[in-house]
Formats: sequence, C-alpha cells, structure tokens
Amino acid sequence: MLDLSDLRLPPLGELTFAHPWFFLLLIILPIVIVWYIFKGKNNKPDLRVSNTNFLKSGKHSTVVKLIHLPLILRCLAIALLVIAIARPQTKLAWQDMSSQGIDIVMAMDLSPSMLARDFKPNRLESAKEVAMEFIDGRPNDRIGLVVFSGEAFTQCPLTIDHSILKNLLAAAAPDFLPDGTAIGMGLATSVNRLRESKAASKVVILITDGENNVGSVSPLTAAEIAQLYGIRVYTIGVGSKGMAYSPAYRYPNGEFAFDYVEVRIDEDLLKKIAEMTDGQYFRATNNKALADIYKKIDELEKTRFDVTEFKKMREEFWPFALLAALLLLAEWFLRNTLLRSIP
Repeated sequence: MLDLSDLRLPPLGELTFAHPWFFLLLIILPIVIVWYIFKGKNNKPDLRVSNTNFLKSGKHSTVVKLIHLPLILRCLAIALLVIAIARPQTKLAWQDMSSQGIDIVMAMDLSPSMLARDFKPNRLESAKEVAMEFIDGRPNDRIGLVVFSGEAFTQCPLTIDHSILKNLLAAAAPDFLPDGTAIGMGLATSVNRLRESKAASKVVILITDGENNVGSVSPLTAAEIAQLYGIRVYTIGVGSKGMAYSPAYRYPNGEFAFDYVEVRIDEDLLKKIAEMTDGQYFRATNNKALADIYKKIDELEKTRFDVTEFKKMREEFWPFALLAALLLLAEWFLRNTLLRSIP
C-alpha cells in the first residue's frame, strides 16, 4: 500500500537510478517541440474581416499568453515519466564498526644523560613532547608508560584515559630512580604489562640514549620473553654523534654539572632486540629525526577496524509518476476548457 509520506520528491543529489539508459527516451522532448511548431504553422484558420484596426490597438488576453502552457506541461510530464521509468532510488546505509585496538607500552630512559642538550631543550623533554603528539594521534589504543634508569617501574598502566597518561609522562624526571641504564629491566617491565593483553597487536617503544650497565635482567633475555608473547619492540637510540653537552657530575643537592661527554649508544644491542621481536631500530640525532621516527611507527602500527556495512535501496519513482500524471491531467483540462481551440 502506498504511503502518502512517500510522495515527497527526494533531493536529486541523493538519487541513484537502477535503469539509467531509459534517459535516452528524453529525445522525445525535442521531437514533440518540433512537431508542435510544425503543426502550428500548418494549422492556422483564415478569417476575413473588413478592417483590422481593432486588432492592432487591442492587447493580448490572458488566454492568449497561456497558449503554449499545455506544451510545457506535456514536456514536463514526459521528463518526469522518463525519470520514473529509470527507477530512481535512495540508499539507506548503516555500519556496525568494531575496533581491534593496539596495546602500546612506552619505555622511556630517565637516566641523567637524557638531560643532554644536543636536543632542544634536552633529550628527555624532546622525547616527552613527541611522545605526547604520538599519544594524541592514537585515541583508540590503550597506552602505558614504563620508566627506567638504574631500576624500572610502571609510571602508568595501560589506559585509554590519555589525559592521565600525559600528566604522568610530563612529571617523569631523572630524580625518580637511581642512576644507571637498566635497558633489560625497562623492557622486562614493559613486557610484563603486555603479556596478558588480548589486543590484536602488542607493542613496546623503547627509547634510550646509553648502554645497559645495571639491572638483574639481560636485555636479550627480556627480548626473548617479548618474542615468546608476540610483542613487537621498536627501539630508538637518542643522541647526536660525537660529543654532547651532558650531565657529567651530580652534586649532593641533586643538581648536575654539565660538560661535553661522548655519546655512547649500544646500537648493536638495540638492533638485535628489534630484530628478535620483528620490530625496527631507529636512530634519532635531533628533534626532527625523533618526530619523524614516531610518525613512522604510527604508520606501521595502525589500529584495525572491522566494518560491516548494510544497505537497503528505497524506490523513489512514485512521486515522479504521480506528478507526471497530474501535469497530464492539467494539460487535458486546459485543452478542453480554457484553451480549447476550434479548428
């Protein structure tokens, strides 16, 4: 049964046509117009009068001005019928979307050397800034933070509340932990946070500027555990090449004396960790390089979405067909009443 609410004309931009080739029938329109002109020229009755002055001074009546209206109505009706035959349709579509998020732990070195000023303002603050941009770009993922130097601990467990994560990241500082660089402990703590994760992908981003020199867990042992749990590790070595203006001595009050110190990053170890876990190793020698590395990791670790799309086509020919019928009825009425001609 036809619902009267269906008789509205849908927006033309939303229409598709099941049989668009029927638009070829629009060639009928110029044929109708040509036939109308031809018929009009050859169907003029003669009327003899003694004087035509009254015709010159007279004005055209409203009926005379509407003489071509039936033709216009007929052409519009034909066009609407062609549209109706072409089966205009609108598409109703909706989606069910479920995300397969990624669990990411950022393991950040907080050893005093991260205060070196070969980055602006220093390695640690540059690493924080870029990490926060990375976090902002991954709203669908759970992200946690592990910090390490002489020891390692979880600064923030895996969370979707990225505002809390960023606050804890901003507060991280070298005076949190004893001096040293326990890369193995940092990685092992990160792996422990991810080992029971049910996420589609589990990732550790480990950033350091030194060599493993303390800790009860070997970095390669931690890498083997990560490999066992299917955790991919991206390692980032931070520091310029050669000498860098770095903390050389800590005063009893906790402040640092700076001097130029040789940059020593165990790149072979970081490459081996990445290789064992199907990750990648990157070297960042300045702020821009570090930002580019995070962008690359962001591209490599895309959150996956399962999308099921449902579509339903709604027939829209009724309004066009009905309007065409009304126009044809109006044409017939005018030709047989107001605009009736007597050949």
